[in-house]
Amino acid sequence: MAHIFCIANQKGGVGKTTTTINLAAALAAIGQRVLLIDLDPQGNATMGSGVDKRQLAFSVYDVLLGENSIAQARTRSRWGEAAARQDMPTYDVLGANRDLAGAEVELVNLEQREKRLKNAIAESIHEYDIVLIDCPPSLSMLTLNGLCAAHGVIVPMQCEYFALEGLTDLVNTIKQVHANLNKDLKIIGLLRVMFDPRITLQQQVSDQLKSHFGDKVFNTLIPRNVRLAEAPSYGLPGVVFDPSAKGSQAFIDFAKELVHRFQST
Repeated sequence: MAHIFCIANQKGGVGKTTTTINLAAALAAIGQRVLLIDLDPQGNATMGSGVDKRQLAFSVYDVLLGENSIAQARTRSRWGEAAARQDMPTYDVLGANRDLAGAEVELVNLEQREKRLKNAIAESIHEYDIVLIDCPPSLSMLTLNGLCAAHGVIVPMQCEYFALEGLTDLVNTIKQVHANLNKDLKIIGLLRVMFDPRITLQQQVSDQLKSHFGDKVFNTLIPRNVRLAEAPSYGLPGVVFDPSAKGSQAFIDFAKELVHRFQST
């Protein structure tokens, strides 16, 4: 059975999209069948997967409104010639663009408005091992659709004190969704991103997370890495842009840790 994960954090700028596209590429690289769903109207996860959001025939917007199925609306991540020569694996993308901003209003009057995405995924779930959903930073109807569809939430976070406040808000949101809309929903784990071990404060916050959340904190650390930051300007995940970079190798390690965690449960 496929595992469906939301990549979510109500605090902006914590690397949700970077995490989503690099985890998707890393999972594909270790042999997993992956679907990435972009639920953010900015469409950054779409563009970061090599797909031009302006050229989409259909998008997640059409799927949420019931006008197309995922099988009809998905496309394949696209790498440039250099990456193609390295024979980098690809994954399916259910892309987003500015049309999605209007879905907030249009979903209000639809039946099962919180579960439109969940119902759509059910039709194609057998084709994948893992589905990753990139959520916008706010708690919107779009984020709610992602949380209702998912089995669990992966929380990327920087090791800073303000990040801890945002985490408290997210945990409360997940508890509410679990109680009222999705009994399967739980926090899968916290992923420490943009980590710099030379900064004492980051090490202190990291230690706090480990002591408070225990094995809910993934062992893998994603370092602050220039190559990961450069990759989106080329329309590529860092894992594809520079597979040998420390950040790319860290995402491969994270993909293996994630898969191992579910194979052993």
